[in-house]
Amino acid sequence: MTSEHEVPADVLERFGGYVRETSALTVLFHHRVAERMGLSPTDEKCLDLALRERGPITAGRIAELSGLSTGAVTGVIDRLERAGYARRVRDPHDRRKVLVELTARDTGRFSDLVSGAEEALREVLSRFTPRERDVLERYHRALVETFRRRVIEA
Repeated sequence: MTSEHEVPADVLERFGGYVRETSALTVLFHHRVAERMGLSPTDEKCLDLALRERGPITAGRIAELSGLSTGAVTGVIDRLERAGYARRVRDPHDRRKVLVELTARDTGRFSDLVSGAEEALREVLSRFTPRERDVLERYHRALVETFRRRVIEA
């Protein structure tokens, strides 16, 4: 979608501030989660991206989702394997391919962090009507799509 409405400088400045603050808090949150898991923030984020794929994933797909080089992703997978969060397996349909399979590890000890974030989200969303949440969702989808296109896929 292209620009349809002019955005005044003060609005852009305000929203830019919100985005930067949200980004900083998100980084701090993921740093805390990673620390508890014994991982670096980059490794934890790659694990999170892989978890969302629901099943074995290629290193190339992790690179695509994260914006990291395939060489960097190899190091991430090595560290996730050593920490017990992942293992490399052969693709049953193409034995030349290697997939990354996430292992069942005791994640219960991290559930308080995730449930705390989920509860905060519920608290905030409860302040908005369903119609307002539709607008918020449209905004966030557009923001994610635009950031992905301009930052990750650039």
